[in-house]
Amino acid sequence: MNHRVIFRSVGTVLCIEAACMLPSLLVAFIYREAAAVSFAISIFILSAAGFALLSIKTPITRIYPRDGFAVVALSWIFVSVFGALPFMLSGSIPSIIDAFFESASGFSTTGASILRDVESLPKSILFWRSFTHWMGGMGVLILMIAILPSVNPSIINIMKAESTGPSPGKFVPKIRQTAEILYIIYVLLTAINVVLLLAGGMPLYDALLNAFGTAGTGGFSIRNASISAYDSVYIETIITIFMFLFGVNFTLYFMVFKRNIKSFLCDEELRFYLGIVLSAIVIIVINIYNTVYQSVGESIRYAAFQVSSVITTTGYATADFNTWPVLSQIILILLMFIGANAGSTAGGIKCIRVLLLFKIIKREIARINHPRAVQTVKLNGRIVDEETLSGTMAFFFFWILIFSLSVLLVSLESKDLITSTTAVIATLNNIGPGLGMVGPTGNYADFSVFSKAVLSICMIVGRLEIYPIMLLFVPSFWKRSSI
Repeated sequence: MNHRVIFRSVGTVLCIEAACMLPSLLVAFIYREAAAVSFAISIFILSAAGFALLSIKTPITRIYPRDGFAVVALSWIFVSVFGALPFMLSGSIPSIIDAFFESASGFSTTGASILRDVESLPKSILFWRSFTHWMGGMGVLILMIAILPSVNPSIINIMKAESTGPSPGKFVPKIRQTAEILYIIYVLLTAINVVLLLAGGMPLYDALLNAFGTAGTGGFSIRNASISAYDSVYIETIITIFMFLFGVNFTLYFMVFKRNIKSFLCDEELRFYLGIVLSAIVIIVINIYNTVYQSVGESIRYAAFQVSSVITTTGYATADFNTWPVLSQIILILLMFIGANAGSTAGGIKCIRVLLLFKIIKREIARINHPRAVQTVKLNGRIVDEETLSGTMAFFFFWILIFSLSVLLVSLESKDLITSTTAVIATLNNIGPGLGMVGPTGNYADFSVFSKAVLSICMIVGRLEIYPIMLLFVPSFWKRSSI
């Protein structure tokens, strides 16, 4: 464990966060808001802390796998803590735990909120709140790799620790080039989203912030009624499509760029993802037609948006699915668990893990039926190694364990079963809204300080897919090692 290189890396991340506050400071100047002072102070504090950590001298610059996990975990915790400063200093969210909850929700792209009236906040604070989604969507560490002038090859261990899904890697030889391509795709899709929203009559400020939430699959809205406030079929359609697109593995977009269309279309995870989305929409449309909505068009409109929002863990809403039939609610809860593709900005367990679990079950059944046969698991025509399969099963078990423990802790508050359970599901899977008190028309304001702390940790643990945060609590993880 190289403690010095870990804290130097965290210092770099804090300096980047300080730079990322500058657009919000500019917005505060444009709208002549007093929050400009809050951003100026926050930038100064972040810069001071960042440069103090950067001043640490280290003779060894290599980053080992353990170092990568530590850098990622500590960076996300520090970024969330310092990201709460503008909320507190401006007086928009004076409570420390509430400000941290909102910041952690933003960076983890969860979209869970303790705010009852977001439209009363200064525009610069709302801008920062939504911009944290955009930063967290692709990952603050990947942003660091993309913009650094020189990158140590061992920094791939940071990229692996922050990336979502099993077996992340490079699709071009250089690490920095991989990060740059990811961000180019990310920026390009975000820009197209903004242009299309502007074409629908949405003001530039609203288009930018809604695009940030869509791109990061976060879901913070600048309207109390979320996207339904615009009451536009066109806007809802554009956001529905782009939520789905940001739930696709970004590696597949690179394949399209390289004109490898066949690999894109034949990708098993993508087809599984598309199949789940279409199946869920069809079932929910049948379920809500003539019970909630009186026309097929309305049923498709609201079902498609909510399904795309939930499976990509975005959390935007155009309908209160608390009032939908139980079957539709159960389907949405299942989608909360599944999530979108690995390598996307979405949360959840990820389609690839669910697909691999199904294949593992199929293999075990085949082994029982044919004990002497050699059974392998294949994905996209390639044999999946046993290490990946065991890692997938371990992750699923660990996820259930964290979920169960979190539900037990939150249930100490004695809120109803639906609220307590779906609050954990929604935060651990980075979705935002759940059911009951935390449904699309509710929020997390009424939870206790203890429950908010638990749910805040759930958001960061879910975004980093458990291991980086959990390793911080293992004493042997911090011991110095030459490997």
